[in-house]
Formats: sequence, C-alpha cells, structure tokens
Amino acid sequence: MNDFIASEDRALLEQHGLASYDALWALQLDAVDEPNTERGGWSSVYRLDLGDVAYYLKRQSNHLTRTLSHPFGEPTFAREFRNIQRYRALGIPALQAAFFAERRMPGERRAILLTRALDGWQDLDHWLREWADIAPATRAALVRACGELARYLHQAGQMHGCFYPKHIFLRPNAQGFEACLIDLEKTRPLLFGDRDRIKDLEPLLRRAGIWSEDDVRQLLAAYLPANADGESWLKRLTARRRNKEARQ
Repeated sequence: MNDFIASEDRALLEQHGLASYDALWALQLDAVDEPNTERGGWSSVYRLDLGDVAYYLKRQSNHLTRTLSHPFGEPTFAREFRNIQRYRALGIPALQAAFFAERRMPGERRAILLTRALDGWQDLDHWLREWADIAPATRAALVRACGELARYLHQAGQMHGCFYPKHIFLRPNAQGFEACLIDLEKTRPLLFGDRDRIKDLEPLLRRAGIWSEDDVRQLLAAYLPANADGESWLKRLTARRRNKEARQ
C-alpha cells in the first residue's frame, strides 16, 4: 500500500514539514496514554496540534492482527485505515484519516495513522454520565442521533463490531445532534442479516444501562423503517442483553 495523504490535509502537513513517514515517525510528542502492548509489539497515540487544526498521531511497531486474508499478520492500523476509507466511500459518518503509511524493516513492521481530532464532539459516555441532569428533549435528540447512526451503518452493509458508547461521538447541530464512529478495526460486512444487526446494537444498550425502555424505543424508532415491528426488536435485544449479563 502506498503512503496516503488526504488532499485536504496535504498543504498543512507540508507547511510544517510533516508530510512524510520519516517526519511523523521521528516527531517528538508526549503520548496521551500508556502504550498498548497486547499483541507483542507496541502501539501509542499522541495529540498533534498544528495551528487551529488538531490531529491524533498513532504509531505502532509489530502490533499485528491475523486474519484469513493476512495469516502472518498486518499492522492493526492498516486494517483500521482501510475501514476508515470504506466508511467514507459508503457515506457512514466516522473519523477522517489524514495520513497513513507502513514500513517493513528487519524484524519489524511499523505503521503510522494520522486522524483528524474530533474537537467539539463528545463521546456518548460523556452524555451518559450526565444523563439524569439532561433535559428530556436533549436526551431524545441524543438517542435519535445514535439510532440514525446505526441505521446509516447497517444500511451500508457494515457491522461495527464494537458499537459502544465510547466509540460513538456526538455534537450539536441545527437538527439536534449528529453522530460519528471511531475505532473501526473490528468492522466487517453484515453477513447474517438481522442477527448481525442485533449483535451490533445490543452492546450499546447493555453499556448504556441508564437508558429507559422508552429511550430504547426511541432509538429503534430512528433505526428501523416505519413499518418495522419495533416491539419484536425490543424483545430480541432484551433477550440477548439478559443472556450476556447472565454470563458475566
């Protein structure tokens, strides 16, 4: 895969001398959290501010994922970058990639993924912590935005795989709220119809445990076609949720 630079970011990166793998790999920044070392290598995230534009710079070494198409592994950022580009092509609201590159070196595979920071957005976890103090109309708008996001995702034939509150970002707009997704590493095509849809939606409801049954009905009203049986979906989601909770 060739190095990727988004057309809308190229000029700014070039202005700061950061439009290359070497420059971004050598850049000295403080990590925003502890490195991820679960896969035998490492992966770190840094914030990069360039004037009024902010990014998150992610670098990794030997942090690989193995799939049927890549049995010997590939950088997890390579898979996430492909999914970011797929979502963009399909019109699914998600984070934007500004730069991607990977390198093979003796005994090492490196990758860089630079994405636009979602400044001005808040993840759903933030809103859930304030839920009891949020006005009913605002709560309804937040739930509706989440349902619409799930509808865009599934109508495009994709399953996120980690449809959790921490991966759903929202910001106010003229209609209420708009929502987008991050963390696309585990996304895949919808292969099993409604079974995959239920599987994708249920973790959101389990983690948004403060939502009432009416909240969930509002989510389903935004997600489902007008002629769909919302009560049947509610029963199936509730049954899967109880089954998952019983196993914990």
